[in-house]
Amino acid sequence: MDSRRRLIPDIVTLQAFECAARHGNFTRAAEELNLTQSAVSRQISDLEAQTGMQLFERIRRRVVLSEAGRKFLPDVRRLLQQSEQLMVRAVSAGTSHASLSIATLPTFGSRWLMPRLHNFLTANPQTTITVGSRSHPFDFDEEGFDLAIHYGQPVWAHGTCTFLCDEVIVPVASPALLTSNGITAPQDLADKPLLHLTTRPKLWTEWMEMNGVITQHAYRGSRFDQFSMIIEAAISGIGFALLPKYLIEAELASERLIIAFDAPLQTDKSYYVALPEGRQDNMLARAFQSWLLEQVGKPL
Repeated sequence: MDSRRRLIPDIVTLQAFECAARHGNFTRAAEELNLTQSAVSRQISDLEAQTGMQLFERIRRRVVLSEAGRKFLPDVRRLLQQSEQLMVRAVSAGTSHASLSIATLPTFGSRWLMPRLHNFLTANPQTTITVGSRSHPFDFDEEGFDLAIHYGQPVWAHGTCTFLCDEVIVPVASPALLTSNGITAPQDLADKPLLHLTTRPKLWTEWMEMNGVITQHAYRGSRFDQFSMIIEAAISGIGFALLPKYLIEAELASERLIIAFDAPLQTDKSYYVALPEGRQDNMLARAFQSWLLEQVGKPL
């Protein structure tokens, strides 16, 4: 046998290892996998022989991961998850004429992309899609996505970026909060409850400076790690929020949120569509990119 093939892991053996590690017991792992205890024990022994590592320590009637086993486990779980996703995509693709795997920023995906996606699927009825949330650039070869929506600068290792839209942020609040606080000028927000995005703590400071507001309170207020949380917090009247306008189209239209001042802040970062360099001939991905570009500026 080729020495390289001897290093290819057996998925069944890895499943036995992961299950035994989770239960800390070969018998329970065997019950879950519908195997005998001796079969699981043999698979673990084979894996230890293949890797040259002792993966478990036997303590009384329990098995406990060794140091080597603890380091090995996260990679095994990742490989098992990727294998499952591979088969799901393959089965899904086998029942349709075309499939497309899209990575998107979480809030952008749920609030801008999802309300529009049915239009693309209506125009391409034989297409199945897989949408995954990714907040940062990744390796297209490792992840297997056909396309990604990227926020920041037009830089992606082994990928090409096409400009989608700028980010324009506006100050908003619930109608009740605006009425009760008597807001008439930007300076009125200096001592009001502000909502902050944890990963972008300087937004309110930048907006205040742009509007000539002098205050020591721009960093005060509640913090959230997703724009989606800030949107709901603003709707409930917790405080004033700075939000990308494209994420709150429905709320502005229904007046659940009101723009406090016509003083938008355009950030120095934008949104892009990223395609893997090695798959530029993926016509469905290119068609989806063109469709995305057409959607910019269109109302829901």
